[in-house]
Order: sequence, then structure tokens, then C-alpha cells
Amino acid sequence: MRIHVIGCSGSFAGPTSAASSYLIEHVDADGRLWRVLMDLGSGAFGPLQNVIDPADLDAVIISHLHPDHYLDLTGLEVFWAYHSRTDLGKLPIHGPAALPDRVSGVLGREGHIPAGVSAAPFDYHTLTDGHRFSIGPLEIETRAVLHPVEAYGFRLTADGVTFAYSGDTDSCEALDELAAGADLFLCEAGYIEGRDDRFTGVHLTGRRAGEAAARAGVGRLALTHIPAWTDPGIPLAEARAVHTGPITMVQPMDIFDVSCSSTEEGAP
Repeated sequence: MRIHVIGCSGSFAGPTSAASSYLIEHVDADGRLWRVLMDLGSGAFGPLQNVIDPADLDAVIISHLHPDHYLDLTGLEVFWAYHSRTDLGKLPIHGPAALPDRVSGVLGREGHIPAGVSAAPFDYHTLTDGHRFSIGPLEIETRAVLHPVEAYGFRLTADGVTFAYSGDTDSCEALDELAAGADLFLCEAGYIEGRDDRFTGVHLTGRRAGEAAARAGVGRLALTHIPAWTDPGIPLAEARAVHTGPITMVQPMDIFDVSCSSTEEGAP
């Protein structure tokens, strides 16, 4: 399984990175390459096109309805609806129940069909807590996590390899369950101990991300969702103080090749 970091800036697009977006690739037993996009936040659709042709996407999963995780779906919809190719079909989009109406609201229209076309380009599927579904060879488990809006974290498994993604969350039991034994744990660390203590139930700190990784016994922890105003060395140091396993601070366009219980795989 391969993870491409399209954007990793926390809460809004930063000067050097788009907001959250991660491309997951995995080859099935027949040699077919599957491509699933996890989140498509503000500014991410542009750099995504430097990695793949968006027409090659098999599905998109949206963790929650904050703009830094879903807003560039509007650009992807334009791409999909008005593309010169006529064989694209409907692109499966998995997200909270309100996602289709939210996208339509941003675009200022009634319904889910763009102007001038006869059918909706997206096929929406609603996420729920504890939901399990498959996209090609990827087995996906969804858990509700602790955030001010309906939000989900994910556990993806294929061919014995497990990748866990926190989405946006504070510490919670569901996060620990998603991360348990994961070969790669992509975990947000948007807050700093002391500076952000007045906020609860919103984001993890580097320390809390490290504690979750230690409890879960993950192969590698990759910290993400760092806001532009934060020195990434601070959450990294917080995590290292409580977790002895390998830790990486992600950067845009990093690639993670995930293998079973590997402690050497990571961003190039």
C-alpha cells in the first residue's frame, strides 16, 4: 500500500502546503492499481493533478465537513461533470450525510446536478460509526471520533497491511481502536501542549498523538495537520517524548510505502 501526501496543512492551506488530502494506492491480486483519495481540502485539487490524472480515481472518502478536508470537491466535481471524456461514469464519494447538500450550497445551486449536464457526476455514500465497506482490495472501517462536527477516522487493510488515519480528533477510545497494531498511523497533531489547552474536544497535540500511537503499538507514526503558525518541531518533540517507535513529520508530496510491521518504511 502506498500513501501520497497531497496536502497536510492544518485548518487551512498554508504557504507551502494545501490542506488535508492523501492518495492511497494499492495493487490487487490481478495487478489492477486502485486509487482512493482520503479528504480533498482547500487548495488540494491543484497539487493532486501533479500526482495523477483525477479521472483515474476510483473513489473519494471525506472525513468531515470542515473546509480544510472537503472544499476542493467543488473543483473535482467540475472536472468530473464537464470532462471531454464521456466514459467516466459516477465517482463514488463516501462522507457524512450532509456532504452532497454542503457541496451544492458552496456552489450556490439547488440539487446535486451541475448546470448544463443531465446527471450528477458523484455517487454519494453515507458514512456511519462502525461502518465497514470495500473499495477494490481495500477493506475500510469507519469510526466516529471526537471533533466539534460529525467526524470519522479510518482503518484500511489490504493484503495484511493496515493503514490508520485519524481524521481530525481529540483523544478518544475510537481512535485507539482504529490505530491498534497499524503498520502506519497517519495522525493529526494540530495543537501544542500549554498553548492550546483552552480548547478541548477539537484536536490532538503531538503528545496526545504519541500517547495514542504508544497505546496502539503502531509500526510507524506520521504526524500531520500542522497549522502554518506552528513550528512542526514542537509537536514532533512532544510525540517523541512519549512514544519510542519511529515517528515522521509529513511534508507535502511525501510518499509512504507501507509494509507489514515495518519500522523502516516512510517518506523518501
